Amino acid sequence: MKKDNISDNINKVRWGTFLKDVFICSLGAYGGPEAHYGVFTDQLVIKKNYLTEEELVELIALTGILPGPSSTQTLVAIGYKVGGPVLALLTMLVWALPVLTLMTLLSFLSQFLGNVNVSQDVLRYVGPMAVGFIIVAAYRIGRKVVTDKITLILLLMGGITTYFIREPWIYPLVLIIGGAVSVVTSKENNLWNHVKLSPPWGYIMAFAFFTIGSILLTLTWDNKIVHLFESFYRYGYLVIGGGQVVVPLMYSELVEVNQYMTNQEFLTGFGLVQGLPGPMFSFSAYAGGMAARGGSVFTQILGAVAGGIAIFLPGLLLIYFIYPIWENLKKIKGIKISLKGITAVAGGLITVSAIILMQKSGFLIDNIIVMLITVVLLITKKVPAPLIVAAALAAGFIF
Repeated sequence: MKKDNISDNINKVRWGTFLKDVFICSLGAYGGPEAHYGVFTDQLVIKKNYLTEEELVELIALTGILPGPSSTQTLVAIGYKVGGPVLALLTMLVWALPVLTLMTLLSFLSQFLGNVNVSQDVLRYVGPMAVGFIIVAAYRIGRKVVTDKITLILLLMGGITTYFIREPWIYPLVLIIGGAVSVVTSKENNLWNHVKLSPPWGYIMAFAFFTIGSILLTLTWDNKIVHLFESFYRYGYLVIGGGQVVVPLMYSELVEVNQYMTNQEFLTGFGLVQGLPGPMFSFSAYAGGMAARGGSVFTQILGAVAGGIAIFLPGLLLIYFIYPIWENLKKIKGIKISLKGITAVAGGLITVSAIILMQKSGFLIDNIIVMLITVVLLITKKVPAPLIVAAALAAGFIF
């Protein structure tokens, strides 16, 4: 569908309808950012035309460079596009609040859950199902971003590099290299034309205020909730690449250094969040609640709230700052050309994530069957995404 038609559709969109679609995305969003993008493509691009596939890949590339929860930032940017900053905030709440609330409650049940031997086999088909979403998204995205030999090479480079080097720093690096290669190989003139930008500096000032203020507070006030806020806020602005990337940093500080919880308690919470839909960063509510144990129930809830708000806040402020000037930035010819390379690399990253996730699930006959059924259902558009997720969970219980 053409952009002008999509713009017309957006102008007529009811906020309630859009938020319902966001909630549908949250129900099917298992497995981290890469799997989430498959759900976004199916629900928000293919079915509802809130944006084009090219625009979605551009946002994926943009949030891949920014610190913070990348799939959450992508979804918030879509909400901003559809209805401005207020709808963007509501999008964030619909997307993250349900699973944050659940993870807060689970922090109170950690001892019980640690003693109950619940088999992870009930979730065994969630991985292959997520691979099916990613394959369909990668196919649709690949058709859009591969336009010549250079973009094909960049797509392959992005996929191969991130398959063999799985470090947090590699993702923004290959995206930047893709953009640079696209600019260097371009034969266009006057690449860096001037455009008028009016950045909302207030969001960057707020970002700096919380960064500096939380550090100063921890130095002057020995309060566990304040210390937890500073820690989780720091996790939010130091991490690029989503929830799986932040876990080693959390583990080191919360388990090994401060000993707020045991190794088993940490792994129990991380295992639980793997089986829940929504953003992986919601693990912060569980970790914050566990770290604040030892006082009253209210104190533990405060710890969970501090962890949940603090880890999302930096990424939210950054996307609120960059997205309003994003459309004008793309009018700079050099930026527009660089996006060809950046989105090609992003396509490679999404493609290889399907291989990595399938390896984790195992190339077993039943897993391959679940993956293929998911692909067929998505391509034929016969079954809604939430029903596919429900069927995968039911199959895990039955078999």
